[in-house]
Formats: sequence, C-alpha cells, structure tokens
Amino acid sequence: VEMENVLQLKDAMTIIHSLKKFPLKEVGSARWFHQQENMEKLRMQAVLDASVNRDGFVKELLFSLGKIPTLVHSLITVEIWKQKIFSLFCKLQDLKSKCGIPLCMVIYHEDTLITLLEDIIYHENYCEAADDVVVDLVDYCHRKLTLLIGKTAHSHQTFSSVYSVNAPLWSGLRHCDSHNAYFSHSFRPSVLSRLLCTHNFPCVLVQLVEHSPWSRQNGDRLEKYVDGNWREVRPEDQLKISKQDGHVWIALLNLLLRPECHSKYDFNDFNKSQLLKLRQFLPDVVIDQLPRLSHLLSFLMRLTFTDPAPPQKNLFVEEMPEIWDSIMEENLKNTFNPSKSELTEQAARLHPMYKQYFPEESSWCGFCGNMVSKRCSRCQLEWYCSRECQVKHWPKHKVVCQKPRKEAV
Repeated sequence: VEMENVLQLKDAMTIIHSLKKFPLKEVGSARWFHQQENMEKLRMQAVLDASVNRDGFVKELLFSLGKIPTLVHSLITVEIWKQKIFSLFCKLQDLKSKCGIPLCMVIYHEDTLITLLEDIIYHENYCEAADDVVVDLVDYCHRKLTLLIGKTAHSHQTFSSVYSVNAPLWSGLRHCDSHNAYFSHSFRPSVLSRLLCTHNFPCVLVQLVEHSPWSRQNGDRLEKYVDGNWREVRPEDQLKISKQDGHVWIALLNLLLRPECHSKYDFNDFNKSQLLKLRQFLPDVVIDQLPRLSHLLSFLMRLTFTDPAPPQKNLFVEEMPEIWDSIMEENLKNTFNPSKSELTEQAARLHPMYKQYFPEESSWCGFCGNMVSKRCSRCQLEWYCSRECQVKHWPKHKVVCQKPRKEAV
C-alpha cells in the first residue's frame, strides 16, 4: 500500500516560498524552529517520493522558487553553530536538562538539509541552479571527508557513527563529479580551483582508498560497513568493489583524467607520490569490475616517468571573526531556555510527525549503528544495542538526556 503524502503540493509550495536565511545568532529561535519543522516535512516527502521511485515536487519547487542557496546557507550556518557554539555548550557543567530537545533538533537539522541537497544534486539541471553556492558545498564536502579520515585513522570503531551522519555526502560527491562536464564548462574557475588546488581533492580521495574507513579487521576476519552494519566479508569477496569504493574511484577518474581538470592540477612531487600509491590498489580483479580504471592505471604509469607543467594557482583566504562566546551566551539566555509549556508544545508538534513515518522499529544504536534492543531508561529517546555501547556513548548523550516530562502532563 502506498503511503500517504506528508505534504500536498499546495502546502509544499507555501512552505518553500516562505524559506528564508537566518543569521547564526538566531539558530534555535522560535522562528528558526518553525522553519526547521517545515524543512523536516519537506525531507520526509522527498524521501517518500524516492522510496517509491516517483518524481517528487519538492526538488522541483526548491529549484523553481530559487531556494537552493537558502538550503546551503542553512547547512553552513548549522555546521558553524555545531563547531563553535555547541562545543561551548558541552563544556557547561550546569547545562539544564530542558535544553536537550532543542539542542537535538538543531544538531539533527544538518542531516535534514544534507538529505534535501542530495536529492537535488543528483540531477544536473538542479545542480546548475546552485552555481552561486557550489564553492560552499565543495568546502563543506572537504571538511566532512577530512573529518571522516581523521576519525577513522585512530579507530575504525567510530566510522559507523561518523559515516551514518555523513553518508549522503558520498552520493553528493559522486553525482557532482559525474556532472564534471558541467563543472568544467559552466562553473566559475574558482570551483575547479577549489576542488583541485585549494582542497587537493585527489589526495584526499587517495587517503580514503588507502585507509578504507569502511573496512576493518576483526581478529582474522575482514568486515565492511554495509547498510548500517559491520558485516563479515568472505575471502572470495574481499576484493569486490563496495559502493563506497565505487564512489571514490569514479571521483578520481573524473578529477584526474578529464583534460580540463588535468590541466589545472599541480602534479608536484608530493601530489605525484600520493597518487602513485593508487597503483597497488588496482589489481586486475578490481579493474575487471570497473573497466574504466584501466585508463587510470595507464595514466599513473605515465605519471611515473613524466612531470606535467605546473598550473597557475590563485589562493583566496577568508576569515570569520571570533564572536562564538557571545553568541553562545545569547543562545543560552534567550533561545535554549524554553519554558515547560514551550517544550510541551514542541513535543506535541513533533511526535505525530516522526511516529507515523519513522517508527521505533527502524531505530539504530546511537553509538555503533547496529540494530537496537534497548533504550535509555532516563530519556527513553536514544536507542542502543548493548549496555556497553550505552556506557561509551554517555559522555556525549548526557548533554541532551532528560527525564520524561511527567510534570508537564
């Protein structure tokens, strides 16, 4: 039976037309939360459309009403808030438990925006509408990928939580690179410069191939992260290209082999040494699965004996003033200090929406991402697969954990 729409066309049009950009200091305000709830409804509708393979009206309306830059602005604003403001909240010893729900909703909003943008970036004509903010998306992708590499370089155990949050970025990066003809002919030169020179995406992707954060060794068994779980890989399947592997290899093909990209990349000694590491990961059995990789291997063999001319590079440096403490204090005083009635009203609005389309049976462990069997007895919101995961996650979860609101009834 087909699920009923979360939004009707007329309602979605009204919501999207009303979307606006909020400054950093207004993140978490009543107006901001009202828009956040509307964006969550848009995300649910977009996911519902994708699940039944039908063309949805959400991305078409976002495109036609010119709201794609608004999504990107909101994404970057929430990311900065999490890095600069939420980190200060976490250091407070007397953080009130009633801040929990509002803080969780702000943190989760980043995933909502990524999902909406993923649906848009999949289509080239919609991607073109984001021309003015593509540099911001490139920067965002780079930050998340380097975070993924840094986290998993220390422990593959953390990959599940990091990857589950940033999974849509993989397909976003894949689809942006698959539209590379558009990147090279229509985007401003600063976009390719950002990809190839400022952030050195080819070397970032080499690190992903080399460290393979979606794989880990568990004793004498190889495991890969598939569909939200670590799964053992049979010996005969260990060289099989996973979805994550495929995204990275295709991105490398586009960034290194297209003439317009090749001419803009600096093949200096360091970059060459990094790229040549890829040869050991390209045996015949891998190339047989993705034949285009034979062209990449040939290119790497030529690169061993040649030194392409270095391109001209333009560097752009942007600074942001350090005003984070004052914003955090203002947030704590005016925004994340809701009354009992305000919390009750917010919970009443959110509960039926999530209950209908995201039942509890689909929950995942808040620490490792595995299927769950228990949940936090205090707040009854966070789920875990074991007591061990709950104990490990408590230092982070205690910031937002609160008892059920008996007194609000």
